[in-house]
Amino acid sequence: MDSSDLWLYLLLAGVVVIVGLAFYAGKLLSQLKQQKISQAQAQQALIAGQNAHDAKILTSVQIIAKAMKEEQCEYAEGCWRISVLLDSLKASQSLDAQFPAIFELYNQIKHMQILDARKELAKKERMKQDVERMKAEASLYDAINADLNLLLQYSQERLAVLKQA
Repeated sequence: MDSSDLWLYLLLAGVVVIVGLAFYAGKLLSQLKQQKISQAQAQQALIAGQNAHDAKILTSVQIIAKAMKEEQCEYAEGCWRISVLLDSLKASQSLDAQFPAIFELYNQIKHMQILDARKELAKKERMKQDVERMKAEASLYDAINADLNLLLQYSQERLAVLKQA
């Protein structure tokens, strides 16, 4: 074997190594591209899920707010339910600042007993809580009405945006 054959074999080995590395790099780039596509699809699915969740919540909020406006639901119960629902929205922040009266009533009554725990209270304690609740409702009545109008408008606009997304 002379030196020209050696150089030829070394050159051939170098080409094989380079082709192998190029193939491996191409394979890695293809995997990376597929991973990015999968991540983008997962992100879109997450956003779609959050939007569906928020749409369901906003629909419930509208039903409760309309019931409150039509006096089919007490303000205390409605504000309690709406506050909890609005806190569970995924894509909205600072709603307590947008609807302060609703959250204020909730904050004033959230310590009160409900359902079975309320039934277990002494009659005097139940009456005391009822008076406290009614005073809070009365003092915030006008502000809650204003918040309900804004809330109905807000929820309608958000639902329209979510349907377009």
